[in-house]
Amino acid sequence: MSVSIRAHEVRIAAYGAADALVLQEVDLPAPGAGEVLVRQHAVGINFIDIYHRRGVFPIPHLPGAIGVEAAGVVEEVGPGVTRLRAGDRVAYAGPPVGSYASARVLPEAALVKLPDAISFEAAAALMLQGMTAHMLFTRVRRVAAGDTVLVHAAAGGLGLLLVQWAKALGARVIGTVGSPTKAEHALRAGCCDVILYKEQDFATETRRLTDGAGVDVVYEGLGGDVLLKSLDCLKPFGLAVNLGQVGEPLGAVELARLGPQRSLTVAVPGVFSHLRTLPDLQAGADEMFAMVTSGAVAPTVGLSLPLADAGEAHRRLEAGTTTGSLILIP
Repeated sequence: MSVSIRAHEVRIAAYGAADALVLQEVDLPAPGAGEVLVRQHAVGINFIDIYHRRGVFPIPHLPGAIGVEAAGVVEEVGPGVTRLRAGDRVAYAGPPVGSYASARVLPEAALVKLPDAISFEAAAALMLQGMTAHMLFTRVRRVAAGDTVLVHAAAGGLGLLLVQWAKALGARVIGTVGSPTKAEHALRAGCCDVILYKEQDFATETRRLTDGAGVDVVYEGLGGDVLLKSLDCLKPFGLAVNLGQVGEPLGAVELARLGPQRSLTVAVPGVFSHLRTLPDLQAGADEMFAMVTSGAVAPTVGLSLPLADAGEAHRRLEAGTTTGSLILIP
């Protein structure tokens, strides 16, 4: 007979700063119908976790755990589970919130099987950002050989994946970064050119690097003025993609700034909608995993900390001092 299992979760009792994150011991129930118990080996950190911690996007209840991404091993399955069994390596991204934990009970439908060639640490750094890249390149706009794209924050976890994936598709990639050290990472990932946005006007530099033509697509996660200024980097019929509002809230874009003479488009896609509406989540994840196992894309873990140090990881992410992805080890 199944009994409850003890686990550790990073929880918040109220919305606030990074010191609101507290490691606590909790009891998990046995998995119910359609559910599995996952012993987690690595947990991914994303900027949406900071939004959840601050209350910008409220979590389902307080006190509660945060986090949307992890990888581990199935330890027990509930009634009616047919696709997974104990011992399977799995990973996930998206709701239900609460991945900052040593173990979780999750719906079988939320999990994908993880190839043996991909480590738990790589998977935790990959799932949300990798499926975001999958969404962008298969659903939002297919990038082709000969295209030119601009990737903001090109040395971040998502930025590095976008640079590598776009390059693998044959595109010319221009990246913006905040320091010479980050520029080196972006160039190694596949950027043809890098703009130091703290020293250079990125719109002016983008125009210069493209001989005045502009780029086909801009990917940015800052919102506000960065999104509006990114419109000046685009060719006619170009696309600006907003992936977050790290800098400023996402405001209105006047249609007059988009066309008809400029003929521009703005997209604000959400990866959770992509994951929820994929006809076959495993097949979509397998396409993303194939980019990794083929060598086209390599997730970069820039910082790995114990689960208890989630607050420190948040402070570093908010300060903009990290490169690559951040993960927690339970």
